[in-house]
Amino acid sequence: MDYPASRREKLGFQITEAGLEALIVSSSTNVTYLTGFTGDSSWLIASPSRSILVSDGRFTQQIAEECPNLETHIRDTQKTIQQTVGELLARLGFRNVGIEAEHMTIAGFETLRGMATAVNWAPKSRIVESLRMIKDESEQQAIREAVRIAEKAWADFRMKMAPDQTEKELSDAMENFVRQNGAISTTFPTIVAVGDRSALPHAPPSERRVRDGDFLLLDWGACGHLYRSDLTRMIVTRAASGTVEKRFEKLYTVVLQAQLKAIEAVRPGTKAADVDVVVRSHLEAEGLNQYFNHGLGHGIGLQTHEGPNVRLSSQDVLQPGMVFTIEPGIYLPGWGGIRIEDDVLVTPDGCEVLSSVPKDLASVLG
Repeated sequence: MDYPASRREKLGFQITEAGLEALIVSSSTNVTYLTGFTGDSSWLIASPSRSILVSDGRFTQQIAEECPNLETHIRDTQKTIQQTVGELLARLGFRNVGIEAEHMTIAGFETLRGMATAVNWAPKSRIVESLRMIKDESEQQAIREAVRIAEKAWADFRMKMAPDQTEKELSDAMENFVRQNGAISTTFPTIVAVGDRSALPHAPPSERRVRDGDFLLLDWGACGHLYRSDLTRMIVTRAASGTVEKRFEKLYTVVLQAQLKAIEAVRPGTKAADVDVVVRSHLEAEGLNQYFNHGLGHGIGLQTHEGPNVRLSSQDVLQPGMVFTIEPGIYLPGWGGIRIEDDVLVTPDGCEVLSSVPKDLASVLG
């Protein structure tokens, strides 16, 4: 199946519903989604009946390999992409044209408008992103593969982690394991936070050593073929000596219960905000909600953070095919933090947890 062609067809309906004749897709990520082309510096002129990828000579061969059936216009090297697209629009005769408001600079738009003076321009938000929220079969498979790579990297990490290693060394090691197991790259810079530094949700790697804390937080992910995964687990570093605090066991159990309640609440038709409420209500009952200082989750796919948003302010309603993280956390300054994160797929009757790295308390305590 030609999935990019199917996505462009769906976009065509969105363009018509928006009262437009065409949409200028300038986001590189959205261009990739709609065409399969993985390069950059290229725009797509999309209409219900025709799509043209506007690129430059650096990508001629790559486009022929990645999307051979797509109409392409290779611009003159003496012209900017804005100038080229403007000239094409004037030639095509489109009058009502949308632009991606979040991705078009003011300077770029001014150039574009100057080249196509007859066009009525309409800034539009999240037209392509709304399509991207629902993952088709090929996307789901790509995310599953990214999860599998991350899980293999986890196994290597656990086997080779040593007490004298620093956060920075462990972060570097995990990133190597991710690549060695088949990823193009990590999803984001790997987070390794030992002891009280785990109270920083996005702690940058430091020279703190594993032996300097009873536990550590590891947040990592793999980017396989374009699509990504995102997982977080806790590791008790001195369980064998029995020194891990009872406080850790209690707080870990609370966070795990919160995550399991959230997963149980995921089903089509549920407001994403309501899933966040489930977690906060549980933490509030434990007197800990004030220590949960971020949203419950975010969509994941071509980007690390995309729709849907799973937070109190979200207007998104869950639908089959959505993939997002569920990552409740508790962060106590001066002591440490606990976060558990998995990637879930909304199914017709609930959800599927795509990641299978053990997270029960016994597995964490080793």
